[in-house]
Amino acid sequence: MKANTWAGRNRVEVLEVPDPMLLNRRDAIVRVTSTAICGSDLHLVDGYVPTMQKGDVLGHEFMGEVVEVGPGVDPGRLRIGDRVVVPFTIACGNCAACVAQRYSCCENSNPNVGMAEKTFGHPVAGMFGYSHLTGGYAGGQAEYVRVPFADVGPLRIESDLSDEQVLFLSDILPTGYMGAEMCEIRQGDVVAVWGAGPVGQFAMDSARLLGAAMVIAIDQEPYRLAMAQEAGHVPVNFAEVDVPARLADLTSGRGPDKCIEAVGPAASRCAARVATDHGVEAVTHAGVERPHALNQAITCCRSGGVVAALGLFGGSVDKFPAGAWMNRSLVLRTGQCHVQRYMRPLLARIERGEFDPARIVTHVMPLDQAPYGFELFKYKKDDCEKVVLKV
Repeated sequence: MKANTWAGRNRVEVLEVPDPMLLNRRDAIVRVTSTAICGSDLHLVDGYVPTMQKGDVLGHEFMGEVVEVGPGVDPGRLRIGDRVVVPFTIACGNCAACVAQRYSCCENSNPNVGMAEKTFGHPVAGMFGYSHLTGGYAGGQAEYVRVPFADVGPLRIESDLSDEQVLFLSDILPTGYMGAEMCEIRQGDVVAVWGAGPVGQFAMDSARLLGAAMVIAIDQEPYRLAMAQEAGHVPVNFAEVDVPARLADLTSGRGPDKCIEAVGPAASRCAARVATDHGVEAVTHAGVERPHALNQAITCCRSGGVVAALGLFGGSVDKFPAGAWMNRSLVLRTGQCHVQRYMRPLLARIERGEFDPARIVTHVMPLDQAPYGFELFKYKKDDCEKVVLKV
């Protein structure tokens, strides 16, 4: 079969690779119809995530048709012919974390436990197409995918919604929604979101849906800010204005009630106030992470507010504003999304017309053009917000 693979830093290539096979009783094989390029994929390509190997199949946002199921899969849960969206986190459904619906902390789905423990202190769940640190599972930018624990993950789609309307239930829509939910938004809150990429856009939409009176989009790309403004959010271009001063103006000096960081280690220096040595680290890679957006979210949030961090951090953070966090009684929440918890209720919201996930899709192309899609997305060419690959 054809699959898009990691070929080294800043390189991907579509290759012929072996077809997946059932390995366990609870496996299924899904024929992919649509898959997407995620900002997290760029962390792999940029070399920020260790343990990638040449030929690893990329991709963790995908959906398609079930073509084979293992004997341990309940036919009432999943059958051949079902149209499904597959969550990017792989969860067993039985461990303490899964029972508590903390699916991204599954204790059984990552076979490379020792590797994860050395990096994070405790293991994390297995993930599709996201390095051997998270299990080495082949990803969804391919014609077929083996789906472990198929009786827990895949969500059956029984309506006639298009792939573009439901595909992002696999990752970025639940991720954005979880970020807003972690903020405990109350009616009338002002919410600021750092990053107007796909996750940021969905975090903004979710914040408004949960009761925010004003949602502020912070980015430097005019097309992203225009997309946010068209959806009813207030744009702030950090390349043109001083972000803390602008947020103070918009909130009568108090700062946003809730802040969501949706950027991660790819953050640019988002304000002139960032220390010079921090900027040097970003260029030389002397620092493990670049938490510019997270730091600014913490310092801009009103005292007693909540900051939710959605960006994919993998290492240590230097020059973290612990003083602002502690002395101003801020709540900081974060985590990989527990996708399985949110898929069904969010599907219902899509069916009711409360979300329009397809609004972020700017480019659709065949799987063969995945390297071109990565180039568009990475370098923000042709106003690229989200690439969907058709298989």
